[in-house]
Amino acid sequence: MAEITVEEFRSECLEFLEANAKTKAEVTDFVWGEGPDDASLFETVDREKERQELAEAQAWRAKRYDAGLGWITGDPAMGGRGLTRRHDQAYSELENRFDVPNQSFFGIGLGMVAPTIADHANPDVAADLLPKLYRGDLVGCQLFSEPGAGSDLASLQMRADRDGDEWIVTGQKVWTSGAHYSDVGEVICRTDPDLPKHKGLTGFVVDMKAPGVDIRPLRQMTGGANFNEVFFNEVRVPDTHRLGEVNDGWRVALTTLMNERASIGGGPGAGAGFTRLKEMVRHFDLADDPLIRQDLIDIYIRGRVLHYNNQRSLAAMKRGELPGPEMSGAKLLLTENMRRTSAFVSSVLGPKLTADSGEWGTFSWAGYVLGMPGMAIAGGSDQVLRNIMGERVLGLPKEPGIDTVSPFKDIAVGTKRAD
Repeated sequence: MAEITVEEFRSECLEFLEANAKTKAEVTDFVWGEGPDDASLFETVDREKERQELAEAQAWRAKRYDAGLGWITGDPAMGGRGLTRRHDQAYSELENRFDVPNQSFFGIGLGMVAPTIADHANPDVAADLLPKLYRGDLVGCQLFSEPGAGSDLASLQMRADRDGDEWIVTGQKVWTSGAHYSDVGEVICRTDPDLPKHKGLTGFVVDMKAPGVDIRPLRQMTGGANFNEVFFNEVRVPDTHRLGEVNDGWRVALTTLMNERASIGGGPGAGAGFTRLKEMVRHFDLADDPLIRQDLIDIYIRGRVLHYNNQRSLAAMKRGELPGPEMSGAKLLLTENMRRTSAFVSSVLGPKLTADSGEWGTFSWAGYVLGMPGMAIAGGSDQVLRNIMGERVLGLPKEPGIDTVSPFKDIAVGTKRAD
């Protein structure tokens, strides 16, 4: 196939989009008191409405895929287009101008699970699953966290025991987004409890509809149920659906986690809600308060830093580089700015944040403040990300843990250290 320039590809994409979707309505300037009054981080969605929206989203992905625009960077031998990340970015930028069905259903499956399958799965399984994921025929989820193993992922206890050409998986996962509508999931299990905790793990692709899989919604303090807990009761998984080598699941998990942090940290920077914050200050006659002004501009500046950091990472990925530890920094910057935003709106709104008086732009921020702690955990807690940045970016010594030996264990208290 002859090479196609980015500009030629943009013309092809625009022709497809104009023929199949309507352009978005022109965005009007923000006016306090007008438009939707919802600042929540996690939308509370009716499950029946969600099923309908998923069907519409899958139909759109299928149409994209069949037009050669569903897997732009994929291997042509498996149904991909074989083009570059720049071509993929060009399509995304154009699609953002059009009113298309909600594509967030595929964020985890395509942003985290599919790249891991491409790197670590059995070639025949990858050739079967990847086209279906990118076409929207299958939806994927990620099953890592456990009740006793969240940020310390390597301490997970869910078991997978070998039984001939199959593995028997038993245990529990928690905080799994989209599990209730997913078809496949990426799961990390303990396959050798006698090895050090990072060494005895193995990754698998599991059928979320298989016998023994029990998915239950988790109610959050926001009032919604955006996550699930998933129980596996002797679920059988073919060895062909193993990801990577036996007991090498930590390397598989790192592939997923780096893509996860790239996905989360690569979100909106300064622009997300800043105009609304600025107008809130004006509405409550606080524009001349020097402390309020300082806090507001601090949020803006930190948001711009995040934006430029994301641009740098995007440029690296366009050159073919894989997401690295710097994406932990991006995710950390994002949640830190969210934390500052939560503190800011709390100080401005005061009791209006906790009592629903019906006043526009006040109580609606409660969904943001209550949802923010979840964002500080998703994709790795802030504390874990700081360790990653310190050790892998700054080159600082590894922080001692309960399963590591302290370099000072032989130094008695009150004695002089030998040089």
